[in-house]
Amino acid sequence: QAQFLESGGDLVQAGGSLRLSCVASVRITGNYAMAWFRQAPGSDREFVAGVSRDGSTTFYADSAKGRFTLSRDSTHFNTVNLQMNSLKPEDTAVYYCLATYYSGMGDPTDYWGKGTQVTVSS
Repeated sequence: QAQFLESGGDLVQAGGSLRLSCVASVRITGNYAMAWFRQAPGSDREFVAGVSRDGSTTFYADSAKGRFTLSRDSTHFNTVNLQMNSLKPEDTAVYYCLATYYSGMGDPTDYWGKGTQVTVSS
């Protein structure tokens, strides 16, 4: 079973930047759509950014547009990154990687990472 591990979370001051990475135990090009979600204390998990299976299309929540950039690592076919700039205290949350696997048969399968903590101080 594929596994996905997030890293890069840290404590940062408002206005700072962080780069989160999601590393898969399998090659993710072609069969996996990838996304980042986040969950703040007392809140539901929410979508942040996503990329299509072929990497051609990216999607962003309104809160992330203009500040966050999701990309597939061009040299590591098992990694996606989330570059977060101009961080705000309201970005504080646990950030989760979601991989959706399309086998071509049946329903797609979701895989969640265990999350990485991002804390933005004011």
